[in-house]
Amino acid sequence: MPVLSKFFGIVIRMLFAYPLAPNFHASFGDTELVVSIRPVRIIQGDAPSAVRLMVLTWAMEHQQELLEAWKRCQNHKPAVRIDPLWTPASVR
Repeated sequence: MPVLSKFFGIVIRMLFAYPLAPNFHASFGDTELVVSIRPVRIIQGDAPSAVRLMVLTWAMEHQQELLEAWKRCQNHKPAVRIDPLWTPASVR
């Protein structure tokens, strides 16, 4: 699965699978979440509450980019990186 983003030890990946609705996978250590893109919600898996919150926040901030990434995967095009949740420059 191509990596779309990484932040705070969380790795975001996407794999297109027909007939599933747009979703992505978020892994942290030995845990994994499957997250729906529209609406943004966890559909499977478990992870610490702080990780769940960061993943959902990131997904809401990048929902349109995630939908575009899903379309790219659907059309067998390479994934495009998506900015992480926070960068050091944005934390002040």
